[in-house]
Amino acid sequence: MSTAAAAAASTDPCVHCGFCLPTCASYRVLGTEMDSPRGRIHALKAIAAGELELDATTASHFDSCLGCFACVSACPSGVRYDELIEATRPKLNAPELRSPAQRAFRQLLLALLPYPKRLRAALTPLRAYAGTPLQGLLRRSGLLRSLPAPLVAMEQLLPPLAAEAFRDGHPVVVPAQGERRARVGLVLGCVQRVFDPGVNRATLEVLSANGVEVVIPPAQSCCGAVAHHQGELAQTCELAEALIESFKAVVGPGRPAGPEPLDAVLVAASGCGHTLKHYGDLLDGASGATFASQVRDVHEFLAELGLSESFRARLRPLQHADGQTATADNPVLVAYHDACHMLHGQGISAEPRTLLRAIPHLQLREATEAGVCCGSAGIYNLVQPEEAAALGQIKAADLQGTGAELIASANIGCTLQLRRHLPQVGETSLPTPTVAHPIELLHRSARGSQA
Repeated sequence: MSTAAAAAASTDPCVHCGFCLPTCASYRVLGTEMDSPRGRIHALKAIAAGELELDATTASHFDSCLGCFACVSACPSGVRYDELIEATRPKLNAPELRSPAQRAFRQLLLALLPYPKRLRAALTPLRAYAGTPLQGLLRRSGLLRSLPAPLVAMEQLLPPLAAEAFRDGHPVVVPAQGERRARVGLVLGCVQRVFDPGVNRATLEVLSANGVEVVIPPAQSCCGAVAHHQGELAQTCELAEALIESFKAVVGPGRPAGPEPLDAVLVAASGCGHTLKHYGDLLDGASGATFASQVRDVHEFLAELGLSESFRARLRPLQHADGQTATADNPVLVAYHDACHMLHGQGISAEPRTLLRAIPHLQLREATEAGVCCGSAGIYNLVQPEEAAALGQIKAADLQGTGAELIASANIGCTLQLRRHLPQVGETSLPTPTVAHPIELLHRSARGSQA
């Protein structure tokens, strides 16, 4: 069966019922049938039947898809739209389907984001700008709006750049505190280690405090998620194979981390986790499937392992923004943000919430539309900035409406997107909620630090 015929066959269960429409982020902001899962499936059938050409106009409707997979969760007929869009994305990279400027910008992003050394070099001149009064002044002046929209989007997402973002100072092995309960590897993530390095630091300390020994290959590369989400399969496979080799280089007889095998390979960024768990489908041979079988999201792993009694005994209430310690009568309100590649891609929802509930006097609040994408979606908020900004505003307003003072987000792209849009919505008299990783909140509670 040809690829086109196979794609058409896999759409057959679609009965065009429309259950996918309310969950579809692109349909939410564009409102056109061709920018919905149902419309794209109809287009794929027409292309397979030779009734429609995959030209630049048709391709733009596939480019508007965030790949959030919310429609897969919503579909009563079991249509695997995730597989359909993944099979379609490589075709969208044909040069005639995008403008030269669009292709050049995507190539720039894919040449920088998956490579921490390159990304750090590019960001070094911006260390004196990011997060400073100068950045705020330029944003308020309106001068940045004269730049092309993708560059404006990049600047709007640029966070303060901590000194630790420009180095990987982790030891190869972080020992477990007390009795060792497990031995794991940790994938640092390419964007996360640069834009939010505190997440990895908190993850290491929480794991160690729970009796988990952590192995960190110092030469580890990007997992390939950014390229995977864009249908750049050759780059994805190259990065995936390099990551697997980096673990082989430190674990085994005579290797720096010793001969003992790993119980799991953990990741603290959900977008990375989704791709890592698909290595068996992406790579030829057994190594990809073997590696993928070990991958666990850090929340998934800790919930299965269970927080140790000694760690639970250390947990203390967080503090409110005004410095007051949370109490039973005045709990810290936290809204957990469901990242799409965590909720729809990996089916993980309860585990992060279970871990957060271990923090004393923490009360979880739920967003009204938890399953709708925030607009980050890999590099979507850079290559489709207008649609992404509209979705960011919707998500920020939804989370702000919970009354939470903290937003827990387990994906670096979502975190940057929320930090951009939360200050722009809600009551100006109320403080903007702070966005932090769930593991960071556990870490703060164990250290008695301010929320």
